[in-house]
Amino acid sequence: MATRGEHVIEVEKLTKRYGDLLAVNDISFTVRKGELFALLGPNGAGKTTTVEIIDTIRKPTSGKVSLLGMDVTRKKHEIVSRIGVLPQGFSSFDRITVRETLQFYARLFHRRNTDIDGLIELVNLEDKTKEHYKNLSGGLQQRLGIAIALVNDPEVVFLDEPTTGLDPRARREVWDVLLGLKKKGATVFLTTHYMEEAELLADRVAIISKGKIIAMGSPGELIESNANYLVLTLQFVDDKAFDIVRKMGFEPVHDHQNNIKVRVEHTDDVQKMLNAIQDAGTSLHTLDVRKPNLEEVFLKLTGEALREGPARGRGAE
Repeated sequence: MATRGEHVIEVEKLTKRYGDLLAVNDISFTVRKGELFALLGPNGAGKTTTVEIIDTIRKPTSGKVSLLGMDVTRKKHEIVSRIGVLPQGFSSFDRITVRETLQFYARLFHRRNTDIDGLIELVNLEDKTKEHYKNLSGGLQQRLGIAIALVNDPEVVFLDEPTTGLDPRARREVWDVLLGLKKKGATVFLTTHYMEEAELLADRVAIISKGKIIAMGSPGELIESNANYLVLTLQFVDDKAFDIVRKMGFEPVHDHQNNIKVRVEHTDDVQKMLNAIQDAGTSLHTLDVRKPNLEEVFLKLTGEALREGPARGRGAE
């Protein structure tokens, strides 16, 4: 068994092709014991293919993948009993209760001593133990899915897009569960296309785009090394400010709420812009100055926005 700090996942020059489609393109990274590692990227970037190769579901075209010190292409039987997996689009049996569901999966893994009550408490389902799966909201179903992934006391847990399609409240409730796992020192491999999710939860993040890992590090390191500037957001009563800022040599853009966003390299530039806007008699409604986030890092590195997909109506209770 690996000790804390050792690599429990080692990926070296991993490539996966589906005919002419290059889904994963020569990627390498490691994951340490006790780390919450996030693979962040848009839909179709190669996240699910990567995680399914690591957890033995798919075979690589080339490259080497080691999980818990074992080759994933040769030691599948030994590996499966030591990991937990919550696949994308997880579902369970409609007509059995939360407690019965966990008991069933514990028997499936031959785990007679599984702490069912402890798992229910971990995912905050104490008041839903007698509820049938089909009657649970999307957020509660995902929390149960995480509990199922933990019934065999796994050494590594794989969570593939665990909050996709959930409403904001349900998503945050799942985040609370993942933060609880992190606090317990679990090793978690998370795939996500939600910037905020990776930034809040992950010890380290690998940004993947079109099958390639283009940056890797802690959220703070990625922001510091790739987006060392401020973002100024301005909201106005009229549109004169856009032209004023542009004539000053900056590159303003309108966001989806029609506010003006400006990248600022020096804090003095903020005051210069505000003075010029005031001198022109333009009314300022609100302003916000903040450091960039992982979405801006992704935009800088790839030239495309990392946007959240629409929710599918899976709410929380």
